[in-house]
Amino acid sequence: MQELDKKNKGKLEVICGPMFSGKSEELMRRLRRAKIARQNVIIFKPKIDTRYIADNIVSHDGNSLEAFPVDDASDIVTIARSNSANVVGIDETQFFTTDVIDAIFSLVEGGTRVIIAGLDLDYRCIPFGPMPILLAIADRVTKLQAICNICGNDASFTQRIVNNKPALFDSEHVIQVGGQESYQARCRTCHIIDKKPDFKQLSA
Repeated sequence: MQELDKKNKGKLEVICGPMFSGKSEELMRRLRRAKIARQNVIIFKPKIDTRYIADNIVSHDGNSLEAFPVDDASDIVTIARSNSANVVGIDETQFFTTDVIDAIFSLVEGGTRVIIAGLDLDYRCIPFGPMPILLAIADRVTKLQAICNICGNDASFTQRIVNNKPALFDSEHVIQVGGQESYQARCRTCHIIDKKPDFKQLSA
């Protein structure tokens, strides 16, 4: 029986967790190791993320790596392939539309190692944008925890703060870029929201 020719495929690594859990730092650590190994690395971030430096991914500790800010997920594939990248990093992946899923899948199928970082949940504890599907199809998932701003325990959730109070579930904008002035890391006990998500409706 004739064997089918098999092309080596890449892999997808997902780093997730709440804000201030070190996702960008872990992403940069893996990308720096890939560069040390003389792999061709290229990094992307959503153009909406204008914190810190526009053309860098930056951790809350101030460490940074140069990155391409993009609006359209298809640009990730175009730029990565035109630069013959074999390792692609994407930060703040939750801010992209679900089109990023096809872009990432295309790169992985083509043999690229893709490492992404993003919030798995928004401030309402609802799975964020494309992240749940990317988590499901990943080869490797790393879920980080932060430290709860209130009690100091391990924190897996992000609390949005408006006028020094927890934001309401039905706030006007779910996507709102910000830092310590707008968000806190909270444990399950200390996370406050005025109503709970309807998970049955989300899975319908």
